[in-house]
Amino acid sequence: MIEIRIHGRGGQGNVVAAYLLASAAFEEGRRCQAFPNFGAERRGAPVVAFVRIADKAIRRRCQVREPSFLIIQDASLLHIPGVLEGLKKGGGILVNAPQSSEDLSKEYKQTMVALPGTQLANEYLGKPMPNVALLAAFLTLTEIVPHTALSKALTHRFKGEVLAKNLKLVEEIGHRVPAGLWKGVADAARA
Repeated sequence: MIEIRIHGRGGQGNVVAAYLLASAAFEEGRRCQAFPNFGAERRGAPVVAFVRIADKAIRRRCQVREPSFLIIQDASLLHIPGVLEGLKKGGGILVNAPQSSEDLSKEYKQTMVALPGTQLANEYLGKPMPNVALLAAFLTLTEIVPHTALSKALTHRFKGEVLAKNLKLVEEIGHRVPAGLWKGVADAARA
């Protein structure tokens, strides 16, 4: 089973990201689970969402405490205690940040992949919603499911111009991060 924890702030589409990732896995015939955890609902407040993807029934119902992957939708959350906690050895961290992966990794003394998700979302969607950009990058890095599955999940959630813009963003992201960089980690989690 692959477990993913997504950290973001209220209004960034953190919960939607979890549901889209689970929907993409479902499109590929996988078992999946997605759910959020947040306190008082307000813009900017920290929000955590969890995703599990497996090839057989998922019986676990607790929060993801030891994820194989972390998706951080706001780099300022890296300063909050516990955000990086529990990551399995060799696990991957994808961060929405304008700096390079090397600079971010050096600053936090942990290997991370950085993607300017907010900048790309503003460019393609006209809104600072980094969730779809980060999901496309995550799927490129892990190859858990193909981008076509994410595109199908998006068609169930969005319509018209919003859908078209998101699909174009997904297509662009495939060229922004190294394909298959975390495939071994994802395959080991499935074993």
